[in-house]
Amino acid sequence: MATPFQIRQISELAEMLQQFPLIQYLNPNMEPERYETLLRLMLPQQYRMVGVFDGDTCLGLSGYWIGTKLYSGKYLEIDNFVVDEQYRSQGIGKLLVDWLTAEATKNQCETLMLDAYVGNNAAHKFYLREGFVIKGFHLLKILG
Repeated sequence: MATPFQIRQISELAEMLQQFPLIQYLNPNMEPERYETLLRLMLPQQYRMVGVFDGDTCLGLSGYWIGTKLYSGKYLEIDNFVVDEQYRSQGIGKLLVDWLTAEATKNQCETLMLDAYVGNNAAHKFYLREGFVIKGFHLLKILG
């Protein structure tokens, strides 16, 4: 059975800004102005985004970066991975992970990595099912 969904990169700031409602699932307190400000800082650092679409409607998306760290080698880091609540369990997350895996392979990455919020148990189950392993804790200290 063919999927009605198309997966494609979201490369323009304007189209990234249109995805703000999906980003709010993960960041419910974020304001649109902050989202734009952060994207403008992230894009020159090679931040990229990919989405799964039904026509013009984005049903799920993920940002990503490519970098290198001593413990992982060259990596693709998945960032802000989210699927619209109405469309979960329809294979959209799997399409995104498969696309990101292919992109990592195309860019000679050794690993995929991501952070998942501690309380997001459904995401943990999904990522473990997709072959991710828990490597450590991601800690942060809020400044100011």
